[in-house]
Amino acid sequence: MAEKIVSPGVFTKEVDQSFLPAGIAAIGAACIGPTVKGPAGIPTVVSSYSEYQQIFGDTFTSGSGTSEQSYAYLTSYTAKEYLRHGDTLTVVRILAGGYGPATAMVSSSTTVGNTFSSGSVTFSHVPSGSVDASDTPDEVTIGGVDFTFVSESAGYSNSATQIFVEFPKAGGATTVTTVAENLVSAINDSDLDLTSTNAAGLVRISGSSAGASAFTIATGSGGTTTATTPNFAQIVNVQGGTNTTTSAQCFTLTSINDGAILNSNGPIGSNGLHASGSKDNFKFEVTSKNNNKGTFNLLIRRGDDTDKRKSIIEQYNNLSLDPNSSNYISKVIGDQSVTLRDSGGTDPFLQMSGSFVNKSKYVRVTTHVSTYNYLDSNGNVRDANLSGSLPAVSSGSFQGGADGHLDSAGHPQQFYNNITNTNMQGYNLSGASTGKTAYEDAINILSNQDEYDINLLMLPGLVDNQTNHATIITKAIDMCENRGDCFTIVDPVAYGATLTSATSQAEGRDSNYAAMYWPWVQVPDNDLGKNVWVPPSVVMPGVYAFNDRVAAEWFAPAGLNRGGIDMAIQAERKLTHTNRDTLYLSNVNPIATFPNTGICAWGQKTLQKKASALDRVNVRRLLIAAKKFIASATKFLVFEQNTAATRLRFLNIVNPYLESVQQRQGLYAFKVVMDETNNTPDVIDRNQMVGQLFLQPTKTAEFIIIDFNILPTGAAFPE
Repeated sequence: MAEKIVSPGVFTKEVDQSFLPAGIAAIGAACIGPTVKGPAGIPTVVSSYSEYQQIFGDTFTSGSGTSEQSYAYLTSYTAKEYLRHGDTLTVVRILAGGYGPATAMVSSSTTVGNTFSSGSVTFSHVPSGSVDASDTPDEVTIGGVDFTFVSESAGYSNSATQIFVEFPKAGGATTVTTVAENLVSAINDSDLDLTSTNAAGLVRISGSSAGASAFTIATGSGGTTTATTPNFAQIVNVQGGTNTTTSAQCFTLTSINDGAILNSNGPIGSNGLHASGSKDNFKFEVTSKNNNKGTFNLLIRRGDDTDKRKSIIEQYNNLSLDPNSSNYISKVIGDQSVTLRDSGGTDPFLQMSGSFVNKSKYVRVTTHVSTYNYLDSNGNVRDANLSGSLPAVSSGSFQGGADGHLDSAGHPQQFYNNITNTNMQGYNLSGASTGKTAYEDAINILSNQDEYDINLLMLPGLVDNQTNHATIITKAIDMCENRGDCFTIVDPVAYGATLTSATSQAEGRDSNYAAMYWPWVQVPDNDLGKNVWVPPSVVMPGVYAFNDRVAAEWFAPAGLNRGGIDMAIQAERKLTHTNRDTLYLSNVNPIATFPNTGICAWGQKTLQKKASALDRVNVRRLLIAAKKFIASATKFLVFEQNTAATRLRFLNIVNPYLESVQQRQGLYAFKVVMDETNNTPDVIDRNQMVGQLFLQPTKTAEFIIIDFNILPTGAAFPE
């Protein structure tokens, strides 16, 4: 407000009523359920189905042998239907206990020891009996660790095709199993008989799966025999040979997503094709490095590409391990991770760690060596030894990702119309199962309305007449009621249930924050090349999104204009007029089939038992939309002075919005009161500012009654 004197005794005041409320971001739905891949338990926002596929996948293969088939989780169908018309979708992936991401260790080129030269070698200092202090077997130091090749000892089978390696025992240990695994990493585990160890630390190495090569070894009798043994070319040089470069960890990449499907490790075939490579995982490649600058180039490639036909999904040039560089690897790729804390409790939360936001959509940097101040002030390499920490030009795979487990449901997973109480797409949600915990954690996380702005919640696959599912559904409805700004769609029964069962489930609920639809419908899956049965909660979110796009939340998502389910091929049951009446009386919204018209939602009741305006979906969603707008637009008034000017600002925000709702057929009338009548001195002294909204929501014409009056000839028509 400004004031100035224009002439003696005349004053003018400016009252600016043009304050524009801050715009609010697009508000979308949330979907909880299993997916092919993606971060587990972390709400992730997607704005298109292609983005959903990139993060969470689509189809996958399950089963084995003749029972192996391709499937898609109901979460994917729901996301696809909703995002046809919706703007954003928050997805929470369900995984049950013990899951984790995949990692790849990118190695540097470092000289650490000698290699065994190819050809035949004679072990000249081999004891003829048990090993004792007087023996002088061949010994070599690798990376500061001493170990020895010796022959068969007394007490072991005296085979010329087997030798023993004596490993040092750390801390006086009597066995060397762990040490053996680490030092003989070049030999397959099948070549290590780790059970044949003794106090001297002898580990038997046998077999030929690591690669055959002829070696001359000494037997216990002192003679020599040429035998086929494992190829030791990558272990040590017992007599002579040249230094070789072997790998040392340079940095580690960790997948942002969780699950075993992220693993691309395994045998590599011709043209660099990874046996475990797929469209759902990836691999890395260091294409070049510059020792003079301390930089290198990194590619993230799709897991099923080849060396000649590379599918590059991300590329990073001139990366550096120097924290002072502008192209510092953690800064360019990102190193943040989100961890679910207090899982299974009443208040789980997400904890962020790391320093740099993840700019990669696939990986983050977890550990790496440092080439601190690689270049000096003149641009020269400060320390020549630092170049040994740069990654070698090579490619590699990811491994270590885990899916956890599917509770006691196990395999085979039950999908679509085969979902049961104890096997919902592989999860048994009973008791204290980890699957149930995952769902409850997801619901608890989404209950934070400050962090997650949603207006619709879907749990595709959970059906109310299954006792294990019903507990989670109850928690979801309670969450929506406690938030007061979210609605949920509930499936009353599993596939094949009766109409009476569907009505019984609805009569057992009482909430105007939820709605039920029945029966199931069949939809096509072009990726799988077949039609599948899905519950109403899969297709109805798409109807809601279409309704909001062509009209508004306060219009009924039902009828032939806005309730059509165009993706449906057929309904599980064609309902008669009597069937529809029976369902509607019990607050189950029928999914009707009309000849030449198609399949559509033919009702919009909530689960509220008592008759009122809130027993209709459009009225509840009107209030959700109004509350969200007013709460978002007026939060900037918090901590402002409780004066008439601030109250006027509130009215200038709310009145225009409600006027627009009225003009768009959402309200018959409204009134907003925020003045001295409800902001009395005692209210102001309690640091409160009180407003009242009186709304008359419009009602839908669900029943059209027409009287046909037959009049005699010559009768006058009424005015």
